[in-house]
Amino acid sequence: MKNQMNDSVTPFKDIQFQLHTVDPCGARRATFTTAHGIVQTPAFMPVGTAGFVRSTMPRDVADTGAQVVLANTYHLSLSERLASVQRMGGLHRFMGWEQTILTDSGGFQVFSLPQKQISEDGVSFAYEEDGERLFLGPERSMEIQRDLGADIVMAFDECVEYPASEAYVKASLERTTRWARRCRNVPLQPHQFLFGIVQGGIYPRLREQSVREITTIPFDGFAIGGVSVGEGFDLMQTVVRHTAPLLPEKLPRYLMGVGLPEDLLAAVSLGMDMFDCVIPTRYARQGTFFTRTGKIRIMDKTYRKDKYPVDTHCSCYTCRTYSRMVLRYLFFTRDPLAETLATIHNLTLYQDLMKEMRQAIEERRFEPFRKEWLARYFKKPG
Repeated sequence: MKNQMNDSVTPFKDIQFQLHTVDPCGARRATFTTAHGIVQTPAFMPVGTAGFVRSTMPRDVADTGAQVVLANTYHLSLSERLASVQRMGGLHRFMGWEQTILTDSGGFQVFSLPQKQISEDGVSFAYEEDGERLFLGPERSMEIQRDLGADIVMAFDECVEYPASEAYVKASLERTTRWARRCRNVPLQPHQFLFGIVQGGIYPRLREQSVREITTIPFDGFAIGGVSVGEGFDLMQTVVRHTAPLLPEKLPRYLMGVGLPEDLLAAVSLGMDMFDCVIPTRYARQGTFFTRTGKIRIMDKTYRKDKYPVDTHCSCYTCRTYSRMVLRYLFFTRDPLAETLATIHNLTLYQDLMKEMRQAIEERRFEPFRKEWLARYFKKPG
């Protein structure tokens, strides 16, 4: 695809997307390349909202097997924070992360705020930390992401909460398309790729319209947005099942803001490649560990004398070194080490799951693998 737009547009680059295997169910095994390495998909991206994955060092995150991390444009948009990143020469040096980084557009965070004012130009809102009135629009979002220097940047869109009327969602997605064209016209750094976002709520006809409009713009990948906004697991699946096959086959497909292990397994089976969510790290800080046999609330009295690791099949530092009993003790004493150890484990569990999914797709046995994994995960004791 050649870029037919004006000379100021960032030259269309090749993300070198290679689709290696498609499982009979539709799950995809692929790779793509950025200036900071090859990304194997399906891939889960830990969230480093303000430029760091909370409670962990970059070395810890890399050791889990993560290939990409996500940082948040909204939280990094304040002048002093952005200036700090620029003084360090970009997000990679600022975060101490040598692999691929994706920045979201700030749309999801902005549209979840109260007292926002939406216009054709963009969104005016009060910054949640100090109430300062700020403005974010397509051009400003692109400029911030360009200055941050991430490998993949996201077009600015309107993320509509659930429920919303069909009439409002239609007007919103059409505005998102206009914003997407404006985003594409903003020059980026030579190494940066730009992904477009499909909206449309829970309405199949509107999802089709959004795909038609967004895919006419020469983006380097496409995301499904507007899920994980309260619609629930079944409706999320319905949206993805309908939308994913409409997206270009030979570019990355990113499902934004998802999720739990069962969400990831479902979305991969429906043909999605990339995911991000705060769940594994947020749950970790609250003392919830994900395991291959379900979630563990480590502060439960069941574990006060338990000398087993959190997950007997996990090889992460936490499981190699600490028992459930000791982890429970660390949480009860409010030692910061507790959150670090829990985060390391949960991110490792997620990356192990992605690795196992990639292998199952290569062997063309994804559906049996998914059913076996979920049966073990949801198995009730006794």
